Amino acid sequence: MARKKRGIYADPAGTGVAHLEDKVADFSYQNDSLADLIVECWTVAATLNNLTTGTFAARSTAAKTALAARGIYLDHPIVLTEKEYEDGFSLADAGLPPEEGLVFVLPRVERATTTAPRPPLLETAKMLMAVTPNGI
Repeated sequence: MARKKRGIYADPAGTGVAHLEDKVADFSYQNDSLADLIVECWTVAATLNNLTTGTFAARSTAAKTALAARGIYLDHPIVLTEKEYEDGFSLADAGLPPEEGLVFVLPRVERATTTAPRPPLLETAKMLMAVTPNGI
């Protein structure tokens, strides 16, 4: 059984997931504004859909707008689901320049307790940012 190509890669467009080789570094960064964006994705379906569905170009534009609203200005950001990250993601296949694209991974909502009465989620989001590679 072949191992999953978990992560983000800069390989050329059209590269099959099994052949992804040029892995981009994973990192963690904590920021209250980014944690707030995670909570918004977990609790507002429109925000989640805007950032994680549709074409990669549209998702990148949505990410750029959402991040700019929080004081973070990037040219080629994109938000991935944890599943997309775990399956292996190619910046080139997404049409993002590998040398400029910046990927954020949205922690799975199933990791947080969101049932009523819903507890404050900001600290939960910050903790999950720390344990999710490239976590927003």
